[in-house]
Amino acid sequence: MGKATEMLRAAYAGFMTGNIPAIVELLGDDVEWTYMAKHGVPYGGTYRGKQEVLGFFKKLSEAAQIVEFEPKEFFEGPSHCACVGRTKGRALPDGAVEDTDWIHIAVMNDAGKISRWYGTEDTAARWKK
Repeated sequence: MGKATEMLRAAYAGFMTGNIPAIVELLGDDVEWTYMAKHGVPYGGTYRGKQEVLGFFKKLSEAAQIVEFEPKEFFEGPSHCACVGRTKGRALPDGAVEDTDWIHIAVMNDAGKISRWYGTEDTAARWKK
């Protein structure tokens, strides 16, 4: 397992324990964080810098309660790592529970920090309207 995979696993460990500051410590100062989501997902969009990424996690926590988070398979390149997985979440405030598959890609800068992060999920499965 290379540095990029270790970095992504560390970010997931922070997420699974609710330690968002630990995730932010893994980010470069000029990070670009993009969540490609449609169908009214309130946390979709591009966030630039650590403060905006904190805003992403705030929006996520207001929109969903994560019940299960399962990274399944990692694919590493020289300075990036992709992961496919699934999440079971409860949409807030209505409480509808849905399973969704997702993919995340983290790109590291020369300093070994995450400089770009991309994520997407099956929004139709999670956010049925």
